[in-house]
Amino acid sequence: QLQLVDSGGGLVQPGGSLRVFCITSGSTLDYYAIGWFRKAPGREREGVSCISANGRSTTYADSVKGRFTVSRDNAKNTVYLQMNNLKLEDTAVYYCAARPAWPESSYSSCAAYEYDHWGQGTQVTVSS
Repeated sequence: QLQLVDSGGGLVQPGGSLRVFCITSGSTLDYYAIGWFRKAPGREREGVSCISANGRSTTYADSVKGRFTVSRDNAKNTVYLQMNNLKLEDTAVYYCAARPAWPESSYSSCAAYEYDHWGQGTQVTVSS
């Protein structure tokens, strides 16, 4: 059973950068696509960025395109979300989630209902 732990959140000023981590254990990361989602108070959960099991395909929400980058290092059992030029509206709890997939799959959907393993979340606050 894959387990995920989110970390790396914190407080950052507008325009700043932050990298959050999704550290996995319990199963081989090669067999999972990973997604990053966020939830802010009073707003719907949003799929931020997702990466396929083979790492060759990524999906980004329009709100973060050009600012966020998702990557994975299966040897380290870790998925990263690099966030640059952060805005006030990026403030949220960020969750990583996993969806079973064949290692060669390039499917990188960010539909939350497809993900069945979730981390506990890490708070990202953008404030001056």
